[in-house]
Amino acid sequence: MTELLTATQMREIEQRAMDSGAISGLALMERAGQGVADAILDTWPDAGRVSILCGPGNNGGDGFVIARLLAGQGRDVTVWFYGDADRLSADARRNHDRWLAMGQVRPLDPASLADAPAPDLWVDAVFGTGLTRPPAGVLADVLGALAARADAGVPVVAVDAPSGLCLDSGRRLGGRAVARCALTVAFDSPKIGHMIGDGPEQCGHLVIHDIGLRPWREALDGAPRPALCRLVTRAPLVPDSRAALAPLALSDKGAGHKFTHGHALVLSGGFGRTGAARLAARAALRTGAGLVTLGAPGSAQLEIASQITALMLIRINTADDLAARLTDPRLSVLCLGPGLGPERARDLVPEALRSERPVVLDADALSAFAQAPDDLLSALHGGCVLTPHGGEFARLFPDLAARLTEDAAQGPAFSKVDAARAAAARAGCTVLLKGADTVIADPDGQASVHAAAYERAAPWLATAGSGDVLAGIITGLLARGLSPHAAAATGAWLHVGCARAFGPGLIAEDLPEMLPQVLRQVLV
Repeated sequence: MTELLTATQMREIEQRAMDSGAISGLALMERAGQGVADAILDTWPDAGRVSILCGPGNNGGDGFVIARLLAGQGRDVTVWFYGDADRLSADARRNHDRWLAMGQVRPLDPASLADAPAPDLWVDAVFGTGLTRPPAGVLADVLGALAARADAGVPVVAVDAPSGLCLDSGRRLGGRAVARCALTVAFDSPKIGHMIGDGPEQCGHLVIHDIGLRPWREALDGAPRPALCRLVTRAPLVPDSRAALAPLALSDKGAGHKFTHGHALVLSGGFGRTGAARLAARAALRTGAGLVTLGAPGSAQLEIASQITALMLIRINTADDLAARLTDPRLSVLCLGPGLGPERARDLVPEALRSERPVVLDADALSAFAQAPDDLLSALHGGCVLTPHGGEFARLFPDLAARLTEDAAQGPAFSKVDAARAAAARAGCTVLLKGADTVIADPDGQASVHAAAYERAAPWLATAGSGDVLAGIITGLLARGLSPHAAAATGAWLHVGCARAFGPGLIAEDLPEMLPQVLRQVLV
């Protein structure tokens, strides 16, 4: 697992390092600048003319270091600076003066930029991690011009963050223009905003450069868990994931029997609405649930029976039918929502929740309570996993959704992580808020992000039924005994892994069939 830090946590780590006396702020700035310069030289070895925009803070100090190092490699470097050199921090001023011994510093304003020859590459060192106010005045105009240059095809490299992006939320402060960068070089750890919201699109390719802060970051790991957010980078997510999934490995296939590996019940909708539940059920079975049963009304049984082989089928017309089936103690987990229909959801969901078994609620199981969300929220328990997309989230948590769509007037802006944490606290269970930037949160504040971005991008998941498969994967993992958070986060990882393994042309039916291949990569 990788920590996703906030701006405050990053500053705390840096301050701890400097207070220790083991490293100076000047040395950290030098290492940061070296990391950016190396990334530029590796990516654009033929870029002869480089323009560097330096701001009034330590991000600008990094820019002066980059300028000196690139000029030392024979590049034609032009430096633009916004601010008063006498008001720079001691470390930034030292690097400003070191650059002045090599070259000029030009005032950063739209007019002077407009008259300058176009470089091969722009470096954005105006604002870094801790931006709290939208760029205004001259700086807003400068950053707008930089964004236009990027759109015209001149690459932009961001130092820490594209200027104007809140790295606690991935949101553009004040709705201002932010350059769509070709490369962003960040330091020590990715920040939340690199992975969610507009962050991945604005950052381009993301490189994390180690500047030697690991001992002090590990000290931060001892902070209370609710303060931290983690990036899902691989599966299994946590040790209990491997323990639960290990019997799927070829060498352990003979361990136990089907009920040892969990019995999942997926509730289906009526005639003509069974496809989504069948997708979820097959995904649960492929994930390793020992037995998966579809519960359908009598009107849909023939339709389902003609489409399935390994799945079981029972008749469940009413909540009373479901209650009777739930007397079987071997039923370990339920999934409701995919194709269920709103009326059937309102009838069956309360009964499923009364059983106090782990329950995955998706799609119709969420939207059916849009007019009375408290009826659902008050019945939930800690074993539940809610898997809403943005629209379903807004129906259950309209106030939180509204905060995500209003202008981000200042930083740290309200983020998708904040929204998921607040929703989980209100619901008293795990919430997986879907998207390319999927966020998983628990009532105690534990949060994870799975970003289908950068090298994990999976645009093929934008296809009907893919969310139903995700619900099924999570159901299968719960059947195997994973905790709700681990099942949701590991499920998100497997879901994207299946899409990437298949590639273009993906449809939802393909996803469960890729699970054995993806699981083999992890377990065998």
